[in-house]
Amino acid sequence: MKRQENKLKEKLVTLKRVCKVTKGRRYFSFTALVVKGNNNGLVGFGVGKAKEPQNAIRKAGHKAEKRLVKISLKEGTIPHEQKAKHGSTYIFLYPASEGTGIIAGGVVRIVLELVGVKNIFSKLNGSSNSNNCIRAVILALKQIRNAYTISKERGIPILNLL
Repeated sequence: MKRQENKLKEKLVTLKRVCKVTKGRRYFSFTALVVKGNNNGLVGFGVGKAKEPQNAIRKAGHKAEKRLVKISLKEGTIPHEQKAKHGSTYIFLYPASEGTGIIAGGVVRIVLELVGVKNIFSKLNGSSNSNNCIRAVILALKQIRNAYTISKERGIPILNLL
């Protein structure tokens, strides 16, 4: 997929200091979790690890650009209900009418904002681990199918579906 660096927005989700203790000393490093999106159906995430926080964030940003996925949206929301699971995290996404806004919390809200969804209702069950939440949301969004995709899979004209 072509790079669209000038259009992509980046949000830092978590930045953690990690310590490895050995016999001689402690080794400190940083882990960053970054989500990138263009507010128009393109989103990706990445995890970066380095000795300095700036380098970890930069690495995570590069990995997020490599993992960009296209999401099909319909008038600022999703076309149908969708659910997904990653690890012990369950996510449920429901389309919402105009004016509802993004009803989601934490990491789920960040991903949905960067995708470009304006109205949606979501429910997160199970683990609230940031990494698993992001993976579950992106998995659910990747599984969404629009009318064009369904007509192509079935081999029928799109007018027969509408």
